[in-house]
Amino acid sequence: MFVRIVKMSFYEEHIGAFLINFEENKNKIRNFKGCNLLELYRDKNNPNIFFTYSYWKSESDLEHYRQSDLFKSVWSKTKPFFNEKPEAWSVDKVESLD
Repeated sequence: MFVRIVKMSFYEEHIGAFLINFEENKNKIRNFKGCNLLELYRDKNNPNIFFTYSYWKSESDLEHYRQSDLFKSVWSKTKPFFNEKPEAWSVDKVESLD
């Protein structure tokens, strides 16, 4: 399993617009071919910081999504809201305990 973690920091006045955009697109992203899970987290100490965790069958599935019109549309609406450059990590899930 391949996991993509993205850290995003927003201007406070744009958080509402970001959340609306996420709400409108979350099911499309989650149902994109190869995406097994999509989660959104908010930092407890800095409410301007959000993280997305998305689980993908393969790196090529993520890359296909990143080249899609869906990604381009979502990202073009999200990008102007950032107050810092987003950070992203691609990791392999090694173990999970429930």
